[in-house]
Amino acid sequence: MQTRIFAALLIASALTGSALAETIVVNNDQVEVMPSQVDRPKRGTTMDEVEKHFGAPVNRHPTVGAPPITRWDYSNFSVFFEKDRVIDAVVTSG
Repeated sequence: MQTRIFAALLIASALTGSALAETIVVNNDQVEVMPSQVDRPKRGTTMDEVEKHFGAPVNRHPTVGAPPITRWDYSNFSVFFEKDRVIDAVVTSG
């Protein structure tokens, strides 16, 4: 179930190209996209820039795959990096 939710978050975030952040809400297996004002890093930002602006993440997940993908979790969002650059930031609450 958690994998399905995570996949839905990634797909929905990849499809949204606007500057306004969106929140995915999952209730009883229903996925809903709602606007969000959560500040998060933009694509192309480096790991150093993210940490300088947002501080240290709550959790740093190990790098996986090829190309190397890394996830950092903050209290309201998760950031996904390819090598050292942001490829997406997904709002998780707020």
